Amino acid sequence: MAMTQTVLNWAACPVLESVEGKLGGAWVFRGTRVPVTAVLSNLSEMSIGEIEEDFPTVRHEQITELLDFIARSAEQPGPPHTPIND
Repeated sequence: MAMTQTVLNWAACPVLESVEGKLGGAWVFRGTRVPVTAVLSNLSEMSIGEIEEDFPTVRHEQITELLDFIARSAEQPGPPHTPIND
């Protein structure tokens, strides 16, 4: 089955930043050292409240803005996709 891959423009999400020398330039929540990947990888097993407890420097509003950004991005037509074979 062929799948398409969408690349998000993380720079367009106002609650994120990538700073050279800060966690190797990884995308983190603005003003923190918490990588976006840490939150996203835990969402399938933890509630937002539990994530907030584990990452107290990340605010609830930042998490919900990230999720809203991802949802809005998925609604936008993107560039032509290159199929990825599974």
